[in-house]
Amino acid sequence: MAMNQQNREESEFEDKVIHINRCAKVVKGGRRFSFAAIVVVGDKKGQVGIGLGKAGEVPEAIKKAGKQAKKNLMKVQMDGSTIPHEVVGEWGASKVLMKPAPEGTGIIASSSVRAILEVAGIKNILTKSLRRDNPHNVVKATLDALNSLRNVNDIAKARGKTVAELLN
Repeated sequence: MAMNQQNREESEFEDKVIHINRCAKVVKGGRRFSFAAIVVVGDKKGQVGIGLGKAGEVPEAIKKAGKQAKKNLMKVQMDGSTIPHEVVGEWGASKVLMKPAPEGTGIIASSSVRAILEVAGIKNILTKSLRRDNPHNVVKATLDALNSLRNVNDIAKARGKTVAELLN
C-alpha cells in the first residue's frame, strides 16, 4: 500500500530534461566523461522546481536532478492559463521577458523556458530571452521572473486596500 501511494505521489509531477552537459577530464589513460543534467519538475497546477544533477552516467544525473528539483518546488501566481502581469527575470547575464497572452496564443518561448512554463501549467504566454542564452542562467532567470509575479488580490491585501481602490 505504501509503495502504491509513493508511485501515485511521484506521478502527479511531470519532469522534463532541459539540458545535458558532457564534461571531460583528461587523465593518463585518456578522457573521463561526467554528465550534468538540468531537470524541471512541475504539477501543471502552478508548482514548479528545478534541479541540477551530476554523475558519471546520464540516467543517474537525470535522477539526481529530478530529486533536487522536487526539493526546490515553488508556487507560481497564475491568472487563468496565463500570468497576471508583464515581468522581467534576471540571473547572471541572462534576462527573460514574459508577457501575459490571450487564450489560444500558446507558449511562445525558447526550449528551456517552454519546458518550465509547460510543467508549471501556463498555457498562454509570450516570452523573449534577452542577452545571454546559457541554459543554467536562462532557467534561473525564468524562475526569478515567475517568483516575482504578484496577484492583484495579494497586493491589495498587503496595502490594506480593496482591489477596486487599487485599480482607480
